[in-house]
Amino acid sequence: MERKHENYFVWLFNQLKGWPVQNYCLWFFAFGFQLALLIQGKITSVTLITFIGTLLGTLCVLAINGWLGLISAACFIYAGWSAKNYLSIFEQIAYIATLDLPVIIAVRSWNDDTKNHLRKFGSKEWLIAIVGTLLVYVVSGFLIGKFTNDPRPWIDAISFAISLTAGIMCFMRYNNQYFWWTASGVFQLILWGVTYAQGDANLAMAINSLIYVINDVLAFTVSPWFNMGRRKAGLKEIQK
Repeated sequence: MERKHENYFVWLFNQLKGWPVQNYCLWFFAFGFQLALLIQGKITSVTLITFIGTLLGTLCVLAINGWLGLISAACFIYAGWSAKNYLSIFEQIAYIATLDLPVIIAVRSWNDDTKNHLRKFGSKEWLIAIVGTLLVYVVSGFLIGKFTNDPRPWIDAISFAISLTAGIMCFMRYNNQYFWWTASGVFQLILWGVTYAQGDANLAMAINSLIYVINDVLAFTVSPWFNMGRRKAGLKEIQK
């Protein structure tokens, strides 16, 4: 049993190695930028927890590590609650359910074997995803605006709707998720930028969203979720 646990932790550590050079550059850029923001501002529980969350969140998306995802999600839930961006809390819960827990439960099979079981949308899947996103946007925006004091219900709602759909796509292993993740990052950037401008949050969450957008754009060229990256890795192209 001890040997099994040792091998598991070795595997977790190995997830932090062997990245494309672009990913290492992105990580160090994120670390330096977020550290500068933390040092130059007033250090509070919110800024410190947000700092920890952004660094672990970046590591999570680069290494696909569920444990890092759980911890960063907890940090972001605290940041969302403090800023009254309540749907961002449900967004993190959706990430836990569709991303972090499957990675933790499946352990090696998710990271190492997923690339062999990827799919892409046909016209039916595109329609379902777009209509589903719009429905979640309308319903969640109305409810959060009616029953809470969220100052930005409709910006919060569009970010949540796109992120929820992307998480479901990832769970079902559709590579089209990255179109939704890119849009999600853009709207999260808008949400946290507006939140910062209105004095309800620090700049770290907006910068974190920008980092995610950059990562998603890079994924189109180097990730095995797309045929360009698969050809570089010597993998078969994704079929519908």
